[in-house]
Amino acid sequence: MTSALRFTVRGTPAPQGSKRHVGRGVMIESSANLKPWREAVKIAAIDAMNAAGWQMLDEPVVLVVDFYLKRPDSTAKRVVHQFKKPDLSKLVRSTEDALTDAGIYADDARIIELIARKHFAIPPHYSGASIWVGTLDAVEQQEVAS
Repeated sequence: MTSALRFTVRGTPAPQGSKRHVGRGVMIESSANLKPWREAVKIAAIDAMNAAGWQMLDEPVVLVVDFYLKRPDSTAKRVVHQFKKPDLSKLVRSTEDALTDAGIYADDARIIELIARKHFAIPPHYSGASIWVGTLDAVEQQEVAS
């Protein structure tokens, strides 16, 4: 079994957690892109799992996610960091849940270490995310190899 998995998701990263009231006590997710984003993450994860012979992790997990977001036309070229909405923590939340749904790990509570970053999607990167998930053993092996 592979103890680490790296894959790329193309799509528009969407936050999870912001809800808006639409009347009569009904709340809906603010982001219309949430469902397509979670589905894109799930499909990419399942494809990567199948290719690697991955089995669901039910142990401590390390997750590294780099989000690539479209640069708004109104953002000056001199701005190098994506520091506006969406919130990084809400992007992580939607992605963690999609990874759980895909069967990468038993529950996102297994994540004991998380590195997450937002970037502008500047070629060669497309809008989406680069995801690395692995066990503590895989992290240690990578550190030794470095």
